Amino acid sequence: MTTIRHTAPLAFPISNNQLMIGGFLASRLAERVGRTPFYAYDRNLVSARIAQLRAALPPEIQLHYAIKANPMPAVVQHLAGLVDGFDVASGGELKTVLDTPMPPDQISFAGPAKSLTELRQAIAAGIVINLESERELRAVTEIGVALGIQPRIAVRVNPDFELKSSGMKMSGGAKQFGIDAERVPAVLAAIKTLDLDFVGFHIFSGSQNLRAEAISEAQEKTLALAARLAHDAPAPVRSLNLGGGFGIPYFPGEQPLDLVAVGERLAELLPAARRELPTAEFIIELGRFIVGEAGVYLCRVVDRKLSRGQVFLVTDGGLHQHLAASGNFGQVIRKNYPVVVANRVSADGEPVTASVVGPLCTPLDVLADKMPLGHAQEGDLIAVLQSGAYGLTASPVDFLGHPTPTEILV
Repeated sequence: MTTIRHTAPLAFPISNNQLMIGGFLASRLAERVGRTPFYAYDRNLVSARIAQLRAALPPEIQLHYAIKANPMPAVVQHLAGLVDGFDVASGGELKTVLDTPMPPDQISFAGPAKSLTELRQAIAAGIVINLESERELRAVTEIGVALGIQPRIAVRVNPDFELKSSGMKMSGGAKQFGIDAERVPAVLAAIKTLDLDFVGFHIFSGSQNLRAEAISEAQEKTLALAARLAHDAPAPVRSLNLGGGFGIPYFPGEQPLDLVAVGERLAELLPAARRELPTAEFIIELGRFIVGEAGVYLCRVVDRKLSRGQVFLVTDGGLHQHLAASGNFGQVIRKNYPVVVANRVSADGEPVTASVVGPLCTPLDVLADKMPLGHAQEGDLIAVLQSGAYGLTASPVDFLGHPTPTEILV
């Protein structure tokens, strides 16, 4: 077990005062792409993060990648050789993963509003469907009979606890996700009477958490809940998806997750869990943690304006392409992502404060507010770091009709 206490941030190196992405200087990479804005994902940093996870977590833990974090086909293809499975949330994502070498039995499908078409696709493909409701149970059963295929299913459970201090709470209380834990035994009893291949449980309690103790507490409660529910299961539990919740630091003052502490505590919990669930494969499902720090969004300064003493760097990128960095994707109080001048990282003299704004006709179109970026000039490149997850696909790209940015894996 590694002795590094915190997860080492995945960092883009600096060479000749320029950001290096995938071995390319930022300015050269922009020339290669041909236009700005664009997203760039560094394959070596993605691989490094998987290596960190493998080193810190118990060896029997299976790693799954949640496609929704970044569904770019090249990224998914790269990860197909690094992780043990994929988790999708739509028919579109399912098509992407079925183009990879990942075996169908290592793919699962979650989401509270799966259409009948999506369910038919999933059953025909032979992947695991995480049931979110009794409606889905009925639909899956009927489709299986119609197709002459025994559907592979797991029950997604809405537990009676949450992941404390998580950026987004996915469980506890009334939620649209999964089946309330107290109702699961009745659902399991119904599954016993149906022609379904019961695989296990999916228990996801929250996301974007930087506190190792909170993640470990949620994992302990998840294992205990799964053990209780297993007594009513129609077959031995073969798969237990513990969810994820591992966060990455975005804002000043945030500390990286103590991944080693999470792994050590999980190693302590697994022996008892194996006794309770001897046939189960234990899965941790991660998205942002795998790709978030490996991506950068680059846009170009079109104009450098001075307005009543404040410098504005007006760029060809904005919230329509990176909603999260603008603070309009879940932030209550807007905070700056890490942002640098990609082709001139350090200023020659004293740094000048500037705000980076986009081309949209709204004051919400801010990528960086009053940061030491004022040495940038027209034509320079602005890089928004921590942009590998929930970037392009989580943004309103059609707003005001600007071109959709390119995505590359380097």
